[in-house]
Amino acid sequence: MTGGLNGSRSNGMQVHAALTVAPVVLPLRTRYRQEMNCQIVKDSIHTRPGWAMTYALGLDDSMVGFGTVAIGGPWTGKATILEFYVLPDHRVRAFDLFEAFVEASGARLMEIQSNDALLAMMLHTYARGIMSEAIVFRDGFTSALPANGAVLQPLTSSEEVRASIAERQGGPEFLLQVDGTPAGKGGILFHYNLPYGDVYMEIEESFRGRGFGPYLVQELKRQAYDIGAIPAARCNRDNRPSRKALQKAGFVPYAHVLNGTIDGC
Repeated sequence: MTGGLNGSRSNGMQVHAALTVAPVVLPLRTRYRQEMNCQIVKDSIHTRPGWAMTYALGLDDSMVGFGTVAIGGPWTGKATILEFYVLPDHRVRAFDLFEAFVEASGARLMEIQSNDALLAMMLHTYARGIMSEAIVFRDGFTSALPANGAVLQPLTSSEEVRASIAERQGGPEFLLQVDGTPAGKGGILFHYNLPYGDVYMEIEESFRGRGFGPYLVQELKRQAYDIGAIPAARCNRDNRPSRKALQKAGFVPYAHVLNGTIDGC
């Protein structure tokens, strides 16, 4: 580990939390992604210089976990814990490791996916004022919604799409037209862990309530699969029309993005 150590004794073993660099914990992050087995909505933060700080977590001389704190972009000036992972064999010491992580990082804000069982446990143990920011969806079934005269027009070249997938930035955009009139836009973002792509869309107000939203989502899902990505989505918890459109097109909810403040902040 690199950087200063914060530690305490736990069951005769020294608990450490040390600032490090992302490549040091990459094997553990790979394990974390495998266990999550879903879109991790803040995954791209690790590729954005200056946006995150990484901590290695240890017991005596062994590195047994890691933690990620967001410090850039929307989190500038409000350090926020996004990830906390401990190898399964060492989770009996998860609370001690988390407390060492919090002490070392100084972060008192948390933003998590509720299906991250270990970090959700930490959130509900240490944080207060817990609120849902968004609902996360996975693909559940293939719908067969009618086009009703709508046509999907790609706005991004194949070369740009391939570059977006490789760089995990951006993604294809599409225009939805009805009788030659623009009715909405949507696309797929690749700012997430492989192989997931985040589906988003917006329907022009005059075309809403006519089934074009669910149809656009359905077609964006199909486009995602065609380029080798697994479609995923999220929306604000209070956005009822978006929730309904996503579900009509075969998405099912499975997690919340939760925020909370650790006592003492």
